[in-house]
Amino acid sequence: MFETETFLAASLLPALLIAFSAGILSFLSPCVLPIVPPYLAYMGGVSVSDMEDDKGARGRAVVAALFFMLGLSTVFLILGAGASALGRTLLGYQSYLQIGAGIVVIIFGLHFLGVFRLRFLDQEMRVDAGDQGGSAFGAYFLGLAFAFGWTPCLGPILSAILSLATGTGDVGKGALMLGVYAVGLGVPFLLVAAFFPQLKGPMAWMKRNLGVIEKISGVLLITVGLAMATGFLTVFAYWMLEAFPVLMIFG
Repeated sequence: MFETETFLAASLLPALLIAFSAGILSFLSPCVLPIVPPYLAYMGGVSVSDMEDDKGARGRAVVAALFFMLGLSTVFLILGAGASALGRTLLGYQSYLQIGAGIVVIIFGLHFLGVFRLRFLDQEMRVDAGDQGGSAFGAYFLGLAFAFGWTPCLGPILSAILSLATGTGDVGKGALMLGVYAVGLGVPFLLVAAFFPQLKGPMAWMKRNLGVIEKISGVLLITVGLAMATGFLTVFAYWMLEAFPVLMIFG
């Protein structure tokens, strides 16, 4: 039998992969992807046409996107630490929490598939960031505002990662998971800012197919929810330990 800490070290790796993938899916969500170019232009103090034709403008947008990602990370690190602290407090009920969290994630997945609609997830509570464009501080503040204001829209995917963080019962690992989620959400902003002319076509294609992307997200959420509720993530983590003993050196 593996020690608990060793098991958590192994289970953290697939959880981090899920967290990073979830961040990318959040970027591709209907309430994020369409606003990326104007948001980047505003944060960088440039226009969308400048981002297409002017390398200097794209450079300013990249710097703004970096500080924007730092703002995102600040909020999500706090959320991850808080969720993990709650998990440690409720350690004795963790198996029940995992089942309940898995069911909630499955419900969110069904929402994405259109089986039914949860109206509160079809809206976002945007925070008024004021006139903060064109500065690093403004971009950081907008990152904070984005993380708070778009939480209802990101809720289905974010809740799955928060549930995984709660299951770790470790503040550091929970914060790490949400930090990786923030990277998965923020890195595409950086890539769009840096390679905007080359990515205009793919982004236009993704916008035309947001419905398909949303359904793929739904399937993935249901898969993760089932894995959480049935304990498959635990089984998978033990399998990883047996298949890759080197994982025992982590954590």
